[in-house]
Amino acid sequence: MALVPRVFLTADQIQKRVREMGDQISTDFPQGPIYLIAILKGAFMFLADLSRAIRTPSRVEFIGISSYGRGKTTSGQVKVTKDLDVSIEGHHVLIVEDIVDSGVTLTYLMNVLKQRRPKSLNIATLLDKPERRLRPVDVAYVGFKIPDEFVVGYGLDFAEDYRNLGDICVLHEEGQK
Repeated sequence: MALVPRVFLTADQIQKRVREMGDQISTDFPQGPIYLIAILKGAFMFLADLSRAIRTPSRVEFIGISSYGRGKTTSGQVKVTKDLDVSIEGHHVLIVEDIVDSGVTLTYLMNVLKQRRPKSLNIATLLDKPERRLRPVDVAYVGFKIPDEFVVGYGLDFAEDYRNLGDICVLHEEGQK
């Protein structure tokens, strides 16, 4: 059976919440620069919109890290696929993530980045699935808390498909509601 996306959060809902998050981050970090580190590939759209919503001077960096492979569930094995290009020592750092699910990837990444001695290290995520946690994660900025549904769109994928959707959708089998 074919997988069909069903709209869960509209593009308008997402953009409104991203602007609110940008306002809060700007208030919390009035002095720049703040490093916005997006986890590739899923967070790139969220990073682009969030960076425009933050008034504080900021710098953009990317890190590639994965614990999923091509499936719907974490493999439990975390690997860095692309490291940062700059030192973050002494800087405010905000990890920009598309979704916090098991917490495995972010626990690993937080430990790696803390060793690089940033001035502060926080997490902003568009989506949070707290019921799926395997490891505790302290997320400073949450766009939406969502139930345990597999979502795609707005940068999130299933086997590299659906990233281009403007809405966030739940994948379901054709014929299901």
